[in-house]
Parts: sequence; C-alpha cells; structure tokens
Amino acid sequence: MVREMDEKRQIERLEELRREVNFHNYRYHVLDDPVISDYEFDLLLNKIRQIETDHPGWITTDSPTQRVGSQPTERFIRVAHPAPILSLANAFGSQDVRTWYERLAKLDERVAGTDYVIEPKIDGLSVVLHYREGIFVQGATRGNGQVGEDVTINLRTIPTLPLRIPVDSKGPVPPQYLVVRGEVFINKKDFEDLNSRLQEAEKKTYLNPRNTAAGSLRQLDPSLTASRSLNLLVYEIVAAEGEVPNTQLERLAYLRNFGFPVTQYAVHLRNLDDVINECENWAQRRYQLPYEVDGMVIKINDLELATDLGFVGKDPRGAIAYKYPSQEVITQLLGIGVNVGRTGVLTPYAILEPVDIGGVIVKQATLHNFDFIAEKDIRIGDQVRLKRAGEVIPYIIGPVTGTRTGEELVYKPPSVCPACGQPVENLPGEVAWYCVNAACPEQLIRNLEHFVSRGAMDIIGLGIRIAKQLVSSDLVNDVADLYTLKRVDLLELDGFAEKKADNLLDAIDVSRGRSLERLIAALGIRGVGEVVATDLARYVVDLDMLSQVTVENLESIEGIGPNIGQAIADWFANPANKKVLRKLKAAGVWPRSEAGKQELGVERSLSKHTFVITGTLPNLSRQQTKEFIQEHGGKVKNTVSKKTNYLVAGKNPGSKLEKAHSLNVAILDEGGLLGLVGE
Repeated sequence: MVREMDEKRQIERLEELRREVNFHNYRYHVLDDPVISDYEFDLLLNKIRQIETDHPGWITTDSPTQRVGSQPTERFIRVAHPAPILSLANAFGSQDVRTWYERLAKLDERVAGTDYVIEPKIDGLSVVLHYREGIFVQGATRGNGQVGEDVTINLRTIPTLPLRIPVDSKGPVPPQYLVVRGEVFINKKDFEDLNSRLQEAEKKTYLNPRNTAAGSLRQLDPSLTASRSLNLLVYEIVAAEGEVPNTQLERLAYLRNFGFPVTQYAVHLRNLDDVINECENWAQRRYQLPYEVDGMVIKINDLELATDLGFVGKDPRGAIAYKYPSQEVITQLLGIGVNVGRTGVLTPYAILEPVDIGGVIVKQATLHNFDFIAEKDIRIGDQVRLKRAGEVIPYIIGPVTGTRTGEELVYKPPSVCPACGQPVENLPGEVAWYCVNAACPEQLIRNLEHFVSRGAMDIIGLGIRIAKQLVSSDLVNDVADLYTLKRVDLLELDGFAEKKADNLLDAIDVSRGRSLERLIAALGIRGVGEVVATDLARYVVDLDMLSQVTVENLESIEGIGPNIGQAIADWFANPANKKVLRKLKAAGVWPRSEAGKQELGVERSLSKHTFVITGTLPNLSRQQTKEFIQEHGGKVKNTVSKKTNYLVAGKNPGSKLEKAHSLNVAILDEGGLLGLVGE
C-alpha cells in the first residue's frame, strides 16, 4: 500500500512538472515572454527526465521530453482528412478583390453588410493537427487536400506546437476532439543560420525558406527535423465536437486561449475599401516580419455566411488570397567569383549587371554551390532570373536559356584555391569543394577565430577584431604564431596598452595547457568538431600518433566515415599543416591524452560486431553501455536490422526486442554483454 501511494505521488508530481514545462515552453516560444530563466527551465526538464528514466512505462506522447524526435521511419503513412483542406483563389490587385466581392454580393445579400478579417499569408507548408481530450495525437501534411502524410513524430519536435491543450492549466476545457489547420515555416534568420551551418559542413544548402520548411518536416529522421528551427502558426478549425465560435476573429481568440500560436497581425475591418487599403499597406510592411509572407488572406468574418457561399471548383468563396508580386528580375551574369570560408569551403557567387530589385541595387547574389551551377546549366554571360525575398540574400533562380547568343561560357570549378593557389578537393558524394591549406590567407582570420573559441583553445579576449589586426600586421601567419607573440609586438597595434597586451599574452599562455581533444577541435579539420575530437583523443596519445593513423583505421571509430577519415589524413599530409604542427610542438603546445591508450587497428574483443541497446540495464546507463561497447571495438546503432549482431536488452525493452526476435538477432542481458569480453 505504501509503495502504491508513493507511486501515485510520483505520477502526480510528474504530471505537475509536465504541465509546468509545457506552460513555460509556451511562454518562451509562442509569447516570447518567459517568466523563468533558461537554467530554471532546464532543471524542471531534467526532473521529468529523471522520473521517466526510472519509470519508462510512464512516458506519454505529450511529455516535453518527446519533442526531440524518435527513431527514423522508413516511410510516411497516408492520412485521410476529416474535411477537405482547400486552397484559395488568388487576387492580384484591388480590382480582382472588387470583382470577387461583386460576385459574392450577387449570390447572397448578406455580403453587402459583412465585415472581414485579414491575416498574413505565410509561405510555408500547411498541416492538419488532431487533438483528443486535449492531447496532440496526429499531424499530417495537406497533401492533395483529401489525403496527406502522417508526420506526427516530426511535428512533435516543433517547440511552438502544444502537445497538450490548454497550455495554461487555468485555460478553457477543450472539445473531446479538435482538428486545426496551421502553417509550418522557418524564420528568415533561422533559414540563413541553417544554410551557413550546412555550408560549413560541406552539405547542400536550401534555396528558400519554404523549401526548407517542407523538406525539414518530411525528413524520415525526426532528429533532423528537430535541428531545423521550425515554427508554427494556427489559423483555422477544421473539425470539432461541440460548439465553437462562428466568426473568424473569435476563433483566433479561441485558439489563442488554448495556447496555440496564432498570428498577432490579424486585422478586423468593417468594409472592403479598408480591406484593400490594408492589403496595399502590407506590401512593404511584410518585409519587417521575421518570416516570409507572399500575400494577405482576406476572410469573411461571419463563418456561417462563408460556409453558405459554398465553393467555386475547389476554392471556398468566403476567402481569397491577395498575392503580392514576386521580387524577381532578369539581369546579366557578368562573372562568377569564389569565397573561401573558415573550413576551406569554396562558395561561388554571381557577379551581376547591377539591377534594382525592390528598391535595392543588387550587384551580387549567392549561387549556393558548384553542383547548383551545373544542375541549372548557368553560364557566364547568361541572362539570369534573380529573386530577393524580403531580407533574405538575393539568389539566382536559373538562366533564361531562350536569350542565349552562343557566346556564353560554361563554368568550371577552380582546380586551385583562388586565395593561395593550393589544389582544391571535392570528395566523391559531397557537394563542397574546399582548400585544405590551413595557412590560406582567406581562411586564416576565420581559422584564428575558431582556434581561440570557447570550445577549442578558449583564449579569452582574442576576438575577431584582434584576429584581423594580428593577421593584417603579419604578426600571425598561422595559428601557431600566437605562441610566439611578444609584448612589444602587441604594443604597436592600435588600441593596445600594456595591461591589454599582458592580459592577452597571459590568456595565450594559459591555453598551452588545454587538453588534446580541444587542440584537435581547434585545428579546424573539416568534419572534426568537439564530438569527433573527443573520440579521437580516446584512441591516440598525441598529434604525432594521430598523424600516422591510416584512413582505414580512422573509419573503425564510431561516427567517422570515409569522408571525415580522408579529411583527417589529408590535413596531416599537407606541408603547410605539418609546419603548423612543428611550431606548436616547439612552443610547448603538445598535450597528451591519458585516455588514448588503445592503438587504432588493433583487434579488440568486440571488433566487427554491431550492437543495439534497449531498455534499462540494472547497473549500466545507456551511455555507459555504449561507451563500454565502443571501448572494446564494437559499434552501436539505434535501430535493429539484419546487420545487427547483438541486442542488449534490459527492463522494458519495447519494440526493438520483438524486431530482434523476428530477425534472429542474439539477445544479451547486462551479464551476457560483460561476458563477451571476459568481465
């Protein structure tokens, strides 16, 4: 009885914590008005994780811990919508709006006295969200309007989507069954940040925010969706059990009261002239919004009237989209330039005949990558279509092939770096071309900035401005030169007095004691961040040893594939990088790893075996189990397949155990795992 009472109290506490975290998540992501610090929020979330770790059977779909995404799916299931999810007819100016109104007025005399609500038309992906007893149970794409794709697990990763309504425990009681429609999108700033990260990682970038949102929501791996900073706005009730408000204005308020993210820019207007004026005013104001807007949606506020008006084909008569002209022009491509980033990635850009687009003179535009140029068959001298959407960097859509004269030149990617003249590389299967010379002048400032950053050598006080000073004055020609700087050198730079110079030299001196994994991460090897650097430091004792490891042996480390392995080998083979290493060693910046005791390539007891872990083991946490397997040469995967050798199963193993049985995969408990290595 005492145990039952204790469990009951824990379950009640867990529910209370979930409500609290969901509420604070809503305050932060939807209202942008948090009432606790990030640290306090993390403490609450960790308390939930602790309880759920001890009691996996208590995990529910509306738990805040389930936003991170589950295992990848093989395909999307088709879902029939409870009502048609329709598109809207378009109006391309005030006359189209008046024509729309006049047609409606002839159909129903009530139209003459109706009022309207207008809302920004977000350029994203339409989704349909199902709630039962206040719990989010299913989400689907619009699809063809009748049937969509089930993307529930991906939608759960969006922080603005409420997993349970009402978000505030004091809010109204929701209907037993509620289906709403919204738009998934990505903010312009998040879009640019994502493309920057993809570019640094030598991955293909996205063309525009809408494609990004659509592609991210339809990822088979929810963890990728979770990394894409997706957002949501809800604007329509598709179906509901019970009474709901009969006007659009009241429905927006109704949805907002449950905690759904609803646009703050909806405007209630009494007559058509005001509607047209407001739409025209938004033509320029839309660029101030954080997300892409390609028009305004005009809705008859009286939803009973809107329903009675019926449809024209598949378009509802009671609403229309006032579309804005795209900021798209045609100009000539005069040439293609190439920028070199910190990691050596070469990024092409268009040099254009200057053109006015939306009041801005554009002379350059992004070309994304060399594959994009080839796929679109963009040639120097072409007339090209250029688009600028709001504050997003202008980009080339493609060439106007019908205007070609035959004098246009097919572009070939450079074979050497435009900054240092060293050969460039393009590994099979990768989009990026890159320069591997760490002393490349274009890379040097950014390399220096990365080398001194917090996750690397953490040299306090050395920011981008000082990095530029050091490089431009020839005091630093590679990162190793930091350790030979003299006080007298620094005092000759603008802004440096004795105290500032001494503080910087002290910070540089302190960094000599950083760990091996930090130094590996600081070197800026393509594909080697903090996680990979930590893994490498577990297998090598110093940089001398790492420089001698073969690509084949590097690939034996979990998480390092052939491309990263080749990038590591190439970096250490480069003469300029070898010079940097000699200078670091001479300066005493040569840490050794206590953990790096196992030589790569040595056969270990679990080598060539692949494991999957499920459930809760009696003594080892999941992370400890993973590390134990990897230390003995085994590989750990997330999903059971024909290639799995062993499933390590603990308490509450879930569906992985069933799949392992169906594939005849050997099942081990904790003792069986330890027994494989004689422990």
